[in-house]
Amino acid sequence: MVRLLRPLFRGTTYTRLLHLWVPMLVVSVWALIDDTKLWVPAAVLVPVGFIPAVRTGEGVQARLLLTPGPEDSAFSVAPAVTWQDRLRTVVWLELRMLLGALTSGVCVWLPILTVELLRLALGHRIDDIPVLRDAAPHWVYALLAPLPLLALYGAVLGLGALATAGARTLLGPSAAERLSALEERTEQLLERNRIARELHDSIGHALTVAVVQAGAARAANSAEFTDRALTAIEETGRTALEDLERVLGVLREAEKPVSARPTLADAGRLLESARASGAKVDADVTGPLETLPGPVSREGYRILQEALTNVLRHAGAGPARVRVEVADGALALEVSNPLPDGRVTPGRGSGLRGIRERAALLGGRAHTGPDGNGDWQVRVELPPG
Repeated sequence: MVRLLRPLFRGTTYTRLLHLWVPMLVVSVWALIDDTKLWVPAAVLVPVGFIPAVRTGEGVQARLLLTPGPEDSAFSVAPAVTWQDRLRTVVWLELRMLLGALTSGVCVWLPILTVELLRLALGHRIDDIPVLRDAAPHWVYALLAPLPLLALYGAVLGLGALATAGARTLLGPSAAERLSALEERTEQLLERNRIARELHDSIGHALTVAVVQAGAARAANSAEFTDRALTAIEETGRTALEDLERVLGVLREAEKPVSARPTLADAGRLLESARASGAKVDADVTGPLETLPGPVSREGYRILQEALTNVLRHAGAGPARVRVEVADGALALEVSNPLPDGRVTPGRGSGLRGIRERAALLGGRAHTGPDGNGDWQVRVELPPG
C-alpha cells in the first residue's frame, strides 16, 4: 500500500501534471474568444512547430518538468536544424496538446463524479450527469465514490509517464546531434589522456631525478657532489612545476597564456639532467631539430623524457646511448642501456605504454624491449606531421 501511494510524495508527479496543463492555458484563453472552434490552437501549433527555437523551449520544459533533478541528456535543447527535427517538434506539440486535453478532462470530471456519487448516497438526485440521471439515491453509492479518485490517480501517473516517453522520442537528440556529442566526448577523453601522459612524464621524471640524486649524494658523502645534486633537483623540480602550472591552466581554461610545451629543442636540458643524476649518457643528435613540426617535436621530447626516466629508474648510473636523427621532417629516436644483471623485465608500465600511444597518435612506430644484445631499447620513428 505504501509503495502504491509513494508517487503522491514525489515532486515529479506534480511537475509532470503542470507540464500537461500548460497547453490548456492557451486553449482556455482561446475559448474566451471563440468557444465554437477549439481546434484552432491545435492548428496554429503546426506552423509554430517549424520554428527552430521552439524545439529548444520544449526541450528545456521537458528537462525541468518531466524529469526534474539532474540534467537529462535524453532531451535536446538545441534549435531544430533539419526538417526532420522540425516535423518531430510539430508531432510533439500536437501530442502534448492531446495529452493535455485528456489530463484536463480527467482532472475536472472525475472529482465531480465523486462528489455526485456522494450526493446520491445522501439522497439527492443527479440531473447534470447523463450516467447518473436515472439512478435512484442509495447509500451504496458512497462505496463507489472513491473509484473515480483512484482512476484520477492512475490517469495522472499514466499520462505523465506517456508524456515523458513521447518527449524522449520526439525531443531526443537527432542522429547528427548524437554524433556531435560523441565526437565532443571523444575529444574530452583524448585531452584527458594527453594531460595524464603529460603529468606522468613530467612529474615522474622530476621525482625520479630527485630520488636518484638524493641517494647518490648521500652515498657520495661529498659537499661538492651534494651541491650539484641539489642544483639538479632544483632545476628539474622547477621545470616540473612549470609543466604542472601549464596543465592546470588548461584544465581551468585560464585566460592568461600559459607557458609553451617543451620541444626537442630543449633536449639538452633532459640530457644534462640525466648526466647530473649519475647516468653516463652518450648522445648523438643529427639534423635540424628546429625544423621538426610542432606536434612531432613536442611528443618526441616527452618520449625522450620518459625513456631517460626509465634509464635512471632501472639502470641507475649505468651507461646509456641516445640517438636523435632528423631528416625531411621525420624523427628517429633511440635510447638504449644495458639491462641490470642481464635481466629482462616486461614493458608493461604506464610509461612505456604512453610512449607507444604517443607514437601511434602521430602515425609512427615504437619498439620498447630488449634488442637481443643484452640492452634495453626504446626506438621510435615519427613521420612528418
